[in-house]
Amino acid sequence: MFHAIPLKYVLPLLGLTVSAFIFNTSEFMPIGLLMDISQSFAMTESQTGIMITVYAWVVALLSLPLMLLVCQMEMRRLLLGTMGLFVLGQLASGLALNFPMLMAARIGVACAHSIFWSIAAPMATRLVTRTHRPLALSMIVTGSAVAMIFGLPLGRVIGLYAGWRMTFLVITVTALAVLIYLAFVFPKLASDASFSRDDLPKLLKNPVVISVYILSVLFATAYFTAYSYIEPFLKTVAAFSDQGITSTLMLLGVSGLLGSFVFSRFYNHFRYGVIRAGLLGLVIPFLLWQAAAGRAGTMVAACLVVGCASTLFNVTFQAELIRHVPMGAAPVAMSIFSGIFNVGIGGGTWIGGQVTAHDLLPYIGYAGAAISLVAAVYCFTAYFHFLGRAGESHKKNS
Repeated sequence: MFHAIPLKYVLPLLGLTVSAFIFNTSEFMPIGLLMDISQSFAMTESQTGIMITVYAWVVALLSLPLMLLVCQMEMRRLLLGTMGLFVLGQLASGLALNFPMLMAARIGVACAHSIFWSIAAPMATRLVTRTHRPLALSMIVTGSAVAMIFGLPLGRVIGLYAGWRMTFLVITVTALAVLIYLAFVFPKLASDASFSRDDLPKLLKNPVVISVYILSVLFATAYFTAYSYIEPFLKTVAAFSDQGITSTLMLLGVSGLLGSFVFSRFYNHFRYGVIRAGLLGLVIPFLLWQAAAGRAGTMVAACLVVGCASTLFNVTFQAELIRHVPMGAAPVAMSIFSGIFNVGIGGGTWIGGQVTAHDLLPYIGYAGAAISLVAAVYCFTAYFHFLGRAGESHKKNS
């Protein structure tokens, strides 16, 4: 797989992959530690759970401003500085004396998260030739997928046996080790044409870029409408056992690796087919969500398709975005992508909550399907139209 990529670039790519694993593990880790954190500070879970919401909204609101602030920094220096901020934030989380200190530390980590996911994909693609860009991007996404499979359960196990503070401290030590590794292996990346605030309006006038953002918020909203409430759906509608739910969620995470493989293997040769698969892979399973709940096998299969489609869409449209912006503008463009995707996460969670609150949980798949169908129609009409105007023919790549 790596035979055509020089070792000096494989090593930093591996460092970015492990970093992606750590960042994603850290983002969702508090979900499994809420009870312990609540007991530690004599608070309710609903009170401490606000730090998860705040984290997502900090990423959504600060991704663009932070990237505009640091976009002219040399990329290696920016990466190491971001990892340093992340290490300090995790250390402060583990040593927090009260909940406000923990919240402040998590906001610091969210700032590091905002910058990292703005620069990770552009850096990965700059390390390799154009032919190997899909492989580089799929490695970053694989790090995220593995975090969903193993990172969250591992954090929970550490928290159960050693306390929630130790979980944060283990992340701290691991991130520090990766920081040292990157300091040794990550090369300096010569700056392309620098991006300034004055270039932002031009970026936002690109109809292909705007379409990627529209599709991203629609897809994230559709996915998280159903995914945020997949646990109660599997338990009350599909009648899964607790062990069955855990196994299904792990399989959903594993299926993300398949989505990453499909992208790296087929994107260069069947680009438009991959785009279609990422969107229809959400519409169809969600339309069948309620019907699939009648049998365990079909429900698991639907979850596998959704997990694969989610990763496939995410990495494909990151590649689409990078493809249609100047290299110097890629980090800022990705910061907007990250922020908008988090808006979709918040919106989808809210819609799913409204559906559940009105005792319509069995029909939550239809809500996700309706939104994802809008995304698919927009993609197959407007987005493909704008690509045609940009001089690309989907017929020769379909």
